Amino acid sequence: MFYVYALSSLSRKYIYVGLTNNHTRRINEHQTGRERTTASYRPFQLILIEEYKTRQEARKREKYLKSGIGKEFLKTLL
Repeated sequence: MFYVYALSSLSRKYIYVGLTNNHTRRINEHQTGRERTTASYRPFQLILIEEYKTRQEARKREKYLKSGIGKEFLKTLL
């Protein structure tokens, strides 16, 4: 299984969208600062997680959520 997830920074105005096959490990990496890209935006709140059977399906959804329309949708979840 593959997972698309969205995290919202609690300290800044920032939403991160990612794709993984192990969501627990990956979100923990973001929360503990082991991911350089998001370390300065910690801590995070999980705002969305979706499960997909194939990487291709998950990648398609991830690309959508990273687009302008996708980010606007994520903001409505806050």
